Amino acid sequence: MASMITVGETSGFGWEHFHHDADIGVRGRGRSVAEAFEQAAVGMTRIVTYSPIAADIQIDVECRQSDLELLFVDWLDAIIYEMATRNMLFGCFAVRVEELALRGSLFGEPVDVARHASACEPKGATLTALKVTQDDSGIWSAQCVIDV
Repeated sequence: MASMITVGETSGFGWEHFHHDADIGVRGRGRSVAEAFEQAAVGMTRIVTYSPIAADIQIDVECRQSDLELLFVDWLDAIIYEMATRNMLFGCFAVRVEELALRGSLFGEPVDVARHASACEPKGATLTALKVTQDDSGIWSAQCVIDV
């Protein structure tokens, strides 16, 4: 990792971007795997815009996979899909993970070009630098590189 930009961090939890050539790495940390997934989703949204996003509309998604790492990629790809097909941005997320099934709610609003100064558009979550782990203190971390 060449450089690290840490934003949205409190008490060791939150999200951060990490450098990866032309793409952007995103990492979320939390007290549970669900919280780490939520924080990574916020970090991914901040790739698109730093502008405030209203939580006016709720969209629910479900993912199921054979392991936590692939579930994490599916989760981020589901958010990217919903952003693209609904022309929306999401800034708040609620996740429940039971075994290898995820139920998530995305809260956001339609894109407003005048308010949501766009940085770049995520194309998809990749398997590059993909890790979902729990450290010795019980903190979960979920990360991967986002193709932009």
